[in-house]
Amino acid sequence: MSNTAKRVVIVGGGHAGGSAAALLRQYGWQGQVTLIGTEPTVPYQRPPLSKAWLKGEQELRDLLLRPATFYPDNRIELRLGSEVAAIDRMAGCVVLLSGERVAYDHLILATGCHARALSVPGNQLAGVVALRTLADADRLRPLLRAGARIAIVGAGYIGLEVAASARALGAEVVVIEREGRALPRVASAPLSEFFQARHTAGGVRIVTDASVEAFDGGRQRVTAAHLSDGEVIACDAVLVGIGGAPNEALASAAGLVCDNGIRVDLAARTSDPAIYAIGDCTHRPVPLYQRTCRLESVPNALEQAKQAAADLCGRPPPASEVPWFWSDQYEVRLQIAGLPFDVAETVIRGDPGSGSFAIFHLAADGAVQAVEAVNAPAEFMAGRMMIARRRQVVASRLADVSCSIRELAG
Repeated sequence: MSNTAKRVVIVGGGHAGGSAAALLRQYGWQGQVTLIGTEPTVPYQRPPLSKAWLKGEQELRDLLLRPATFYPDNRIELRLGSEVAAIDRMAGCVVLLSGERVAYDHLILATGCHARALSVPGNQLAGVVALRTLADADRLRPLLRAGARIAIVGAGYIGLEVAASARALGAEVVVIEREGRALPRVASAPLSEFFQARHTAGGVRIVTDASVEAFDGGRQRVTAAHLSDGEVIACDAVLVGIGGAPNEALASAAGLVCDNGIRVDLAARTSDPAIYAIGDCTHRPVPLYQRTCRLESVPNALEQAKQAAADLCGRPPPASEVPWFWSDQYEVRLQIAGLPFDVAETVIRGDPGSGSFAIFHLAADGAVQAVEAVNAPAEFMAGRMMIARRRQVVASRLADVSCSIRELAG
């Protein structure tokens, strides 16, 4: 049946929403496409915000997913700087904060995540910032000047990427992590050890097993962070990077099933057949690991945008992808494939001291579950193939760098 008269409304102008709009046209959707985004900018890439953008190495045009002219050229209506206040499922429309109602036949929620707040005294002081959007990055960028004292709360990927950028700009950096090591929830212990050593060598001080209890400020601007161990760290700015939470309130209020994200199936459909959800805001099936989880990554946003667009356009579903992620810090390119579920053995291939190595995570039957590759693109690519094929390997051969990684991958 023709979709010419059908209307798709996309809520969210990030990587997922912008990609879904473009893919609908690419896959042959003929009906109306409207993208509603809270930010004033056309969809852009977020990963460079903590790196090249902060360091002043990119201009806005370098961030954009597609030129601004792409949208009118492809009959995609942009409603930027607009916020959806509610979904009226019975009427088939979304209600904007202004009270305007925008009708849909199909709705795609691409609402993303928001930065988790640090609920301590002084968290509203000027100079205490998060990093999720271009506006956040523009607030942070002038603070990362030579000689400035920067405190970063949270030694996750965002925190460490900003730490590397701040050091490149000549700032003094202290990273505060409440767990016992850097990257405690998103990396293996050997990888954490490598990055902690690299940041220490780069002049970053990393304080572990400590949390922030309060911020001090003179003239309403942050001047110090008080830690749980009694230490007071003087600072001119603070980045709070303690993770993100899914923007699921809109979906939940509309009665959609949510559980640490909006629940979707392999076609990105929610519990309402007229509504899809994609990207960081979703809790999705990952068939490779026979479970569901929430993934925050550009590859996940693209995969789910393809799922929703393919389903709407009556195309076969895209092949299921191996989840993957990346991070750039200093001269280090980290690439991760897979998820370390049900790991029985960890194998290090190469010498971490050389700055090029990979950590493979194996299940009890020798199947590769995940790989963390540091400046090791061949191991990353081979690892992705192994994970996708459920390739079983002998740990001793994997650890032996004289064994060809290509041959091991089969």
